[in-house]
Amino acid sequence: MTTHKKKLIEVALPLEAINVASAREKSIRHGHPSTLHLWWARRPLAAARAVIFSQMVDDPSEYVDVLLSDPKLKSAAARELKKRLAERAAKQDLSGEEPTDAEPTLEGVIADLERQRLFKILEELVLWENTTNEQVLERARTEIWQSWRRTCAEHADHPRSKELFDRDRLPGFHDPFAGGGALPLEAQRLGLEAHASDLNPVAVLINKAMIEIPPRFAGRPPVRPESKGSGKKLVNRSSGDWRGAQGLAEDVRHYGRWMRDEAEQRTGQLYPKVRVTEEMVHERKDLAPYEGRELTVIAWLWARTVKSPNPAFADVEVPLASNFMLATKKGKEAWVEPAIEAGGYRFTVNVGRPADPEVAKAGTKLGRGASFRCLMSGAPIDGDYIKAEGKAGRMGARLMTIVAEGDRQRVYLGPTAEHEAAARAAKPKWRPEGDVPARLTGGTCVPYGLSTWGDLFTPRQLVALTTFSDLVGEATERIRHDALAAGLPDDLTPLRDGGTGATAYAEAVATYLAIGVARYANACTTICSWNPGQKKEDIRFTFSRQALPMTWDYAEGNPFSASSGNYSDNIETWLYKALQFMPSESALGYASQEDAAVQVRSTSKVVSSDPPYYDNIGYADLSDFFYVWHRRAMRLVFPELFATLAVPKAEELVATPYRHGGRDQAEAFFMNGMTHAMARLAEQAHSAFPVTIYYAFKQSETASDTGTASTGWETFLDAVIQAGFGVSGTWPMHTERGGRSIGVGTNALASSIILVCRPRAADAPTTSRREFLTALKGELPVALAQLQKSNIAPVDLAQAAIGPGMAVYTRYVRVLESNGSPLTVRTALALINQVLDETLAEQEGDFDADTRWALSWFDQSGFDEGEFGQADVLARAKNTSVQGLVDAGLLASKGGKVRLLEPSQLPQDWDPTTDTRLTVWEMVHHLIRRLEAGGESAAAELAGQLGPAAEAARELAYRLYSLCERKKRAPLALAYNALVQSWPEIVRLAREAPRQPAEPSLFAEQED
Repeated sequence: MTTHKKKLIEVALPLEAINVASAREKSIRHGHPSTLHLWWARRPLAAARAVIFSQMVDDPSEYVDVLLSDPKLKSAAARELKKRLAERAAKQDLSGEEPTDAEPTLEGVIADLERQRLFKILEELVLWENTTNEQVLERARTEIWQSWRRTCAEHADHPRSKELFDRDRLPGFHDPFAGGGALPLEAQRLGLEAHASDLNPVAVLINKAMIEIPPRFAGRPPVRPESKGSGKKLVNRSSGDWRGAQGLAEDVRHYGRWMRDEAEQRTGQLYPKVRVTEEMVHERKDLAPYEGRELTVIAWLWARTVKSPNPAFADVEVPLASNFMLATKKGKEAWVEPAIEAGGYRFTVNVGRPADPEVAKAGTKLGRGASFRCLMSGAPIDGDYIKAEGKAGRMGARLMTIVAEGDRQRVYLGPTAEHEAAARAAKPKWRPEGDVPARLTGGTCVPYGLSTWGDLFTPRQLVALTTFSDLVGEATERIRHDALAAGLPDDLTPLRDGGTGATAYAEAVATYLAIGVARYANACTTICSWNPGQKKEDIRFTFSRQALPMTWDYAEGNPFSASSGNYSDNIETWLYKALQFMPSESALGYASQEDAAVQVRSTSKVVSSDPPYYDNIGYADLSDFFYVWHRRAMRLVFPELFATLAVPKAEELVATPYRHGGRDQAEAFFMNGMTHAMARLAEQAHSAFPVTIYYAFKQSETASDTGTASTGWETFLDAVIQAGFGVSGTWPMHTERGGRSIGVGTNALASSIILVCRPRAADAPTTSRREFLTALKGELPVALAQLQKSNIAPVDLAQAAIGPGMAVYTRYVRVLESNGSPLTVRTALALINQVLDETLAEQEGDFDADTRWALSWFDQSGFDEGEFGQADVLARAKNTSVQGLVDAGLLASKGGKVRLLEPSQLPQDWDPTTDTRLTVWEMVHHLIRRLEAGGESAAAELAGQLGPAAEAARELAYRLYSLCERKKRAPLALAYNALVQSWPEIVRLAREAPRQPAEPSLFAEQED
């Protein structure tokens, strides 16, 4: 059997630091590469960077012999070993029983110390502030190179050593499901030649823009002409340090400005300013500062309309308005009021709090979905009627409000005939073809008549978008002309063929300009709505979620304003800044359109990938929205990429029932396709490295009592195993911070599970269920102890434990039930969870008798009252007494009832050094009380007093969290999870606190 050196990701990770950085990234906007182009379920850069680093860097246990040769490190390890042995002895004295964990060794301690050094590099590496910090990145690259050279030395006799183990060249990286490109981008940042492939052409274009184009033109100055009297502040082309993609970014900004100005010349008449008249001021005194001024419009707010179903008003098109509120910030409220007059109605805008805010917020809606009331008669308008009107092409729209740019505020004005006429004057010459998806998880507008991509846009929006799209081609010619004038060679080799001259450069800049047009389309549909929120009043874009839901009152932005929904933001705020963060000078990158089930690009490469999540997201269906615009602007630049009328869907690995004839057929398609794709990776990926695979897992998918079973999760895991992979680790990485603080029994605990995989040995044996369970019981406790030692949060422990459990399951070619049938993945997961629970229960043997009683009582009653008699029987069984428990400070007993004391009910003056009946139960709950009341510094003060015994409190917290999770006690679980998560900081603060020589401390330095 082939053995592999373990990588860091197969042993331990600073998971909390990675999760915190990943969650924080969600709030980063300007400069984040994700702002280059929308993509769904993109992985955080922090997680991608950490995973790739740790799958390439050796775990210190694999080079302990080298570490032992360092006298300074060996001496530090000896001191640490002495301390750990003392702690272990103290725990044994406390419990009176032999510890179940293995005795620490010098080799194990020195590996731990080296691991902590690597963790510090990782903790710096994942910070957003260090995304372009070359010093931090270089430290990470150095560790990758050191591990790689050790690997090359070990394989010097390999028959293909020059090809596979060239010590002067790192292996390339490949992601066969590249999607939004976070993984290949971070591989490139770490110094690897990055390869990204995807079946979806929109994803391929994103990856070209992120990893392929910037390195090709890195370090060049911009080609745009010098500014002469234009009033634009452009830096001197011949001066400055044009590092990375800065020159490219400057050209994107310059020619984007030209497109904006040119488009305004051609279509500006469709976007008139609004004059504040004397009559307007007469009706609304708040408009007095603007009288006589022409204000730039930010947005026009429209309500969809249908003919009234009431025969008396059959000729009136009544509004389908979901909300009449325009601004809800206290003291700044504005709202629309419809006034019925002369057999019709008109809209007026009022400022101030409406008399009945709830009525204003409801608009003309009667309830959820497509349920409205007729403004004229009050008659209900049901969804079926609206759908019929929409499909018949009889749904219209009426202007409700004009939103204008005021003096540092929004100015809301009533509609005018001039502005309605300007909108209706638009006559587009082109409409995007193709069908809007008829089924989407988050909703679709198709039932209401918006069935083609062209239906999503107003005529004015189509004129704007087609004008910008046409200008991409015109800009390309201007850029090429300017590039030649700037001295670039005229080699005529296009971008797609690897060109670097004037032609290729013009196409490169044009690629970003075309992306800017598609980005603008996201802000320029009738799916967009107005956000009247407390913090910001602006346009909600089309894809506020992974769907195309019906929007009843929509916001039509002004591309030439300086506010929400304008065109320039796409270039100057998002594209320009995102390009600054591209790692264009570290390594080359390549993006291609390939089917993951048949690709060969992974050969001899490091592989990390984020495949589709069963049926969660219809990437191809959604990305058609952008594809129609990319194809119009980019078909001549990338003819093969945009050869089809729509994004390929038949081969897309998503379990979509309507596409495959039913749920069973969809699951079979997904299973078969994913197995083939995973098999390619198992066959091709570089043998020195594990393959890492992301999979989205949500507790809401749970379909069994194990807490880990779901159709998508099991099917995906089964595909990985059938492809020939063994699972050597699993890591839950959270991409939403909120999910870490809630969540037993809720949907809030949502993880991206990182599977760490190695190809299963060709001579893997078959085994029985009994033998599998025996191996599981022998190996999982050891792995669990290692996970706990790495301070993994209790909320993550069950998911992380799947890794070592599945490592046992997947080392066999098959595991057989007693009747000879294969033991399923679902059953294996259930057994892993069973052994995990047993292992945590066995750890109770390390605790004192009072704590063991409290655990059993807590399991059945929590902090609720129970009968004295039951407590007494349990106390006898645990070799303690109820009175002793009361004396120990754990329990309150009165009137035939007993209850455990909650942390807030414990005495604040408790001193563990004078407690004659010290228990681990008291320790953990006093630590929680201190942590909740005074933070980590207060808890650290107590931990210093507890000395060596304090570590037992952390172990008990794991067990208590497990009990709370099983009993669905979410609020209680939070406290135990928080204590473990805070433990490293508590230890640090306790170590740095002034020491009391008379009291031996868990954190005190000990000499040899």
